[in-house]
Amino acid sequence: MSDIPFGFGVPPEEPEDGDGNDSRKPGGSGGGSQGPANPFGFGGGNPFGAGGENPFAAMFGSLNPNDLGAAFQQLGQMLSYEGGPVNWEMAKDIARQTVAQAGSGGDPSVGPADRSKVEEAVRLADLWLDGATSMPSGAGSAVAWSRAEWVETTLPVWKELVDPVAERVGNAMGDVLPEEMQAMAGPLLGMMRSMGGAMFGTQIGQALGTLAGEVVGSTDIGLPLGPAGKAALLPTNIAAFGEGLGVPQDEVRLYLALREAAHQRLFAHVPWLRAHLFGAVEGYARGIKVDTAKLEEAVGQLDPSHPEALQDALQQGMFQPEDTPQQKAALARLETALALVEGWVDAVVHAAASPHLPSAGALRETLRRRRASGGPAEQTFATLIGLELRPRRLRDASRLWASLTDARGVDGRDGLWAHPDMLPTAADLDDPDGFVHREQLDFAELDKMLGEAALGGTKDDGKDLKDEKDETGKGTDGKDDGEK
Repeated sequence: MSDIPFGFGVPPEEPEDGDGNDSRKPGGSGGGSQGPANPFGFGGGNPFGAGGENPFAAMFGSLNPNDLGAAFQQLGQMLSYEGGPVNWEMAKDIARQTVAQAGSGGDPSVGPADRSKVEEAVRLADLWLDGATSMPSGAGSAVAWSRAEWVETTLPVWKELVDPVAERVGNAMGDVLPEEMQAMAGPLLGMMRSMGGAMFGTQIGQALGTLAGEVVGSTDIGLPLGPAGKAALLPTNIAAFGEGLGVPQDEVRLYLALREAAHQRLFAHVPWLRAHLFGAVEGYARGIKVDTAKLEEAVGQLDPSHPEALQDALQQGMFQPEDTPQQKAALARLETALALVEGWVDAVVHAAASPHLPSAGALRETLRRRRASGGPAEQTFATLIGLELRPRRLRDASRLWASLTDARGVDGRDGLWAHPDMLPTAADLDDPDGFVHREQLDFAELDKMLGEAALGGTKDDGKDLKDEKDETGKGTDGKDDGEK
């Protein structure tokens, strides 16, 4: 699988990951002149190849005759797709194929024994978390997923995250053509968009299939990918994660269950948090621009006998984040939010695990490095939407939450999640002591005051008059109501 399926550029702060400029030209080897009068570069009068060649021989010539039916079926699926910017059915199919072929064991079904172990681990984790946070349990159930079940269940959230960015390419593919050419090439343009949706689906399917072989739960990237209130763990991947650590599998499972259950508590009892995080992702995605020059070059050399040329073009840095104050602010907002979520989970899980698990410190450091340095989950996510969801300041955030616990107690620390404006900012991560000892505004009290002010004095005055009447029907000043 390509390192960058969508061809997203890497954010400016990490130039070492951006050395992917390829000198290859999209277009393949279908001959014919590429004159300006023919923006698709099909060559001659034959729109399906140059020199009278049969493009299907190039596409399918190496296939076993028994596979031709499946190949033509896939081609028909590509060209008949009329949905959104990504062919998600194709993405799901390819992701499931990828996980089924992974390693020597493929994707084994989860048996009753593993399901029981996961349920027991989450139940015990919730018990330990009760003493480490004031937030009650957020997991109504615990489930053990196979890799394929992870793909199926998380796909709706990936669709929500990826579609807005992928749609930019779909629109740009039409926009690069002159308006008069768009009218003339309507059917062909529709075919291009269908192929684009299928190619996106292929790349996403491969990426998600790879990611499904690495994640250990539903919250690995700091976002709630699964259904609300359902703590999920993947036994096969947990076993692979624990190999070589020198830690008993039961402890590994329990520590990962603590992290999953802590995330579930946070997302369940901070109702604005999901929208806040997804809004930060969307805000950053709005600042991603399409390199129309590269796209125009790819469209101008499109050859149906070499459909992989457009896919190659999508892999050559076509997307770049805009270097604007708004884009930088959006990225900072997202990174701070992720750091606060992961830092809180890290601090709470450490407090809950330390008294019970001898390996808590070692497992904590392993997870910190994996999460903060950009583990497999974060890298794969970066290929999907052009953004690395790394909580770069995880350690700073974790220290701040721990200091808040010491200074204000568990209730005072968790109370900051009551309103987004109460949370620490990026500047506060630079000066945690200043934030910890700063007087905090009580937003609940402020809301009450604002509500009373909005009601005005009339209602309160009437209530006061009623309260001031004595048993004779007169007010406390001794006058009848009529005399007032």
